[in-house]
Amino acid sequence: MTDGPSQQYPAPGAPAPADPVPPGTAGPSFPPPGAPRAPVPGPAPAGWAPYPTGPGPRPGLVLGAAHKPGALPLRPLTLGNIYDGAFRIIRFNPKATVGAAVMVTAVAMLIPVLVTVVVSLTIGIATDASGELDPDATTAELVGALAAYGSLLLSLVVAQVGVVFVTGMVAHVTRAAAVGRRLGLGEAWAATRGKRWRLLGLTLVLNLTYTVLLVVYILLWVLVVVASDSAWPVVIWGLLSVPAFVALCCWLWIRYYYLPVPALMLEPVGVFGAIGRGWRLSARQYWRTFGIALLTVVIAQFAGGLLSFPVSIVGNVVALAAPQHAVLALILTQAIAVVVQNAFVAPFLAAVTSVQYVDLRMRKEAFDVELMREAGIVPA
Repeated sequence: MTDGPSQQYPAPGAPAPADPVPPGTAGPSFPPPGAPRAPVPGPAPAGWAPYPTGPGPRPGLVLGAAHKPGALPLRPLTLGNIYDGAFRIIRFNPKATVGAAVMVTAVAMLIPVLVTVVVSLTIGIATDASGELDPDATTAELVGALAAYGSLLLSLVVAQVGVVFVTGMVAHVTRAAAVGRRLGLGEAWAATRGKRWRLLGLTLVLNLTYTVLLVVYILLWVLVVVASDSAWPVVIWGLLSVPAFVALCCWLWIRYYYLPVPALMLEPVGVFGAIGRGWRLSARQYWRTFGIALLTVVIAQFAGGLLSFPVSIVGNVVALAAPQHAVLALILTQAIAVVVQNAFVAPFLAAVTSVQYVDLRMRKEAFDVELMREAGIVPA
């Protein structure tokens, strides 16, 4: 038996009962019958989610995009995420991407234009309307043609060096865009301080490797041709070696060449450390990385060709209409075409490569958690 009513405990999982009203205090008040009721809050807006508890985000962070504070969702990315992120990076950082590419390419391509103008007005150029060398030209005119086309080749090399620096800048722009920050042209250039010579050294090492590989393959071809008494050994060698060489180049492109630049710019590593980082990040991710990279190159080159094609047509028309200025017209339009093409191709390729680098680090190293903390988001 008990002295009073037995104490009732809530069932497991049931809400705890409300505290009883102390004696002598007024109970909860209810509105009189017929009084208007207080408005009931409506449903939450679509796409809204409670922000995780913990320290608040940095000023300017949109709560509805808690896991996408910038251009990229902070999780492993799909192909659509990669391309969308690349375009967002370019669109919201135009000076540090397109502007930088246009500036370095325009400065480089100004060299052959000025050289051709000076040569045309002084000694002349030994070419006809099609740009071919004129066999009846004087020695001075041949020197003029050599100066014009030599300066064009030099400018292409200088432009490529400039694009290398743009690629390094875009890596920093991508890192900042992932956490919702924008970098101007000066900020992106300043971010490469301390890594510029390493970046040039890395580019030299990577290109030298491919050059040595190509030279060795050409020498093997020469040996096979010289040692063969008939065409069949050469044909068999070609059928076997060409696919193997292409496959080797594609494999080295992804494992060795593709990812070291963003690794060098965004991590405390040197030239060979960056190559090793690219090698490790692409391990067990080769086919996916290769497919996206190949598709990106095809898209970029096709779009670049479409952009530069009208300029080339105009140059050919001007050269035919004014044969005495044919070389100047051809080099001028070639310079404009290179600038227009690089304005799209260089930033897009660099942005996609950097986004893939970020994606691989999120997949393998939980890089998304680091980016969330940097963006002021507390990971769940």
